[in-house]
Amino acid sequence: MRINDRVFGLLMLILAVAYGWGAMQFPIPFGGQESVGPETFPIILSVVMSISAIYMMVKPDPDEKWSPVPMLIELIVVALSILLFAWAIEPIGFIPAATFVVSFLSWRMGANFVKSLITGVVSSVIIFFLFNNVLELALPLGLLEL
Repeated sequence: MRINDRVFGLLMLILAVAYGWGAMQFPIPFGGQESVGPETFPIILSVVMSISAIYMMVKPDPDEKWSPVPMLIELIVVALSILLFAWAIEPIGFIPAATFVVSFLSWRMGANFVKSLITGVVSSVIIFFLFNNVLELALPLGLLEL
């Protein structure tokens, strides 16, 4: 796994740099430069991905044997929960949908029910606050609009 992690990290670093460079090539929006433009999130993502890729190359995980079928089932569960989140964000709102998906995934990773619920509520409220008040990008309230 060590060599696999290092090769994957290198490939992810190349992808992150290309992605960041591509994001910097976006044209300046009509009306002038803004603090948050179309390139902001791709650049942030490329920085986070670059840091993660470098960490993966410097400190790879130890070798472990994984059973492919249970791992495949876990990956399918994660993918389905993210798809459910994407579907539910508009009708029920960001905070309830994010609370559910973060709580569920935290629970699947081994946290007890109470800790996973606290993690889901706190993280969804903080992200909602950051997007709505700091970045001034409205997220849907859904059921909380009443």
